Amino acid sequence: MTLQVQYLGLTLRSPLVAGASPLSSSLSGIQQLEQAGAAAIVLPSLFEEQIIKEAIAEKHYTDLSGKYAKFSALEDYFSPESYLHLIREAKNKVQIPIIASLNGKSPGWWCRFAKKIEEAGADALELNIFWMPTDMDQSADSIEMFTLDIVRLVRQEIQIPLAVKISPFYTNVGNMAKRFLAAGANGLVLFNRFMQPGINTEKIEIKSQMLLGTSRDTFLSLRWIGILFDRLKVDLAATGGVMEPKDAIQLILVGATIVMLCSALLKNGPEYLNVMEKGLVNWMDKHGYSSLEEWRGLLSQKRCPDPETFERAQYINSLILDREKEKNIGS
Repeated sequence: MTLQVQYLGLTLRSPLVAGASPLSSSLSGIQQLEQAGAAAIVLPSLFEEQIIKEAIAEKHYTDLSGKYAKFSALEDYFSPESYLHLIREAKNKVQIPIIASLNGKSPGWWCRFAKKIEEAGADALELNIFWMPTDMDQSADSIEMFTLDIVRLVRQEIQIPLAVKISPFYTNVGNMAKRFLAAGANGLVLFNRFMQPGINTEKIEIKSQMLLGTSRDTFLSLRWIGILFDRLKVDLAATGGVMEPKDAIQLILVGATIVMLCSALLKNGPEYLNVMEKGLVNWMDKHGYSSLEEWRGLLSQKRCPDPETFERAQYINSLILDREKEKNIGS
């Protein structure tokens, strides 16, 4: 039996990838993840603002204030140079692929930093694009073009594989997926999970918060991976809410090339990767499969016996069933 997969042209021992988290922010954490069985590791993101801030500081030989001051806390997390150093260290100490990550919101010269990431030895780059369009006069089309321009600029800088971590909030996710591929993406990561504002009612203040995922968070990725699989020539990575073997199995059944684990590892420790892998192996053995490619995508929209499951008809059927249940309970 083999769990081996190909993701972004990289041969991975299994589809279980350690997603970006505090666990992958240090060399010791990366080594622990490899020892626990991670097939590859995604580093935490380096932010556009960090790259710009350091460049301006170097140019003016002074500390910054004002526009970029709010990002000063990030300096203790990663500076551009320390990020490159982590990549070099990791490549010297571990055997599994290291996938770097850039987080940006606007096309610009900062995209050239992708070249330095490649030169540092990263096996691939994940581009994490997010911004909150609060300008009500800005059209959806202009936002999409900005996003695609970032992908094109980064693609021009590097030869290593490029994955784009996308938002689920586009009007037509499938159309944007096609356009990301045309712009140079080799893979898509579904979906980006954003920090949400939380409100402290005692202090009367807003504080950003990121809660650990749950298995329910996989449903949106499951739907769209199932729709995109075999319609686009692209690797599909699932992220968000993969908490137990069943979650990974479901996502692979609809077409995920790999699944990324973050919350599950933060909650249970790196060694939980072994539990996930055993769960996959046991399920495959029970169902008579000897490789992942035998069953990956079996329940995608294109291959499953009931493709309408992914569309509105199933939604209507569910509503009808719920109404019937209510009537039965009432009688």
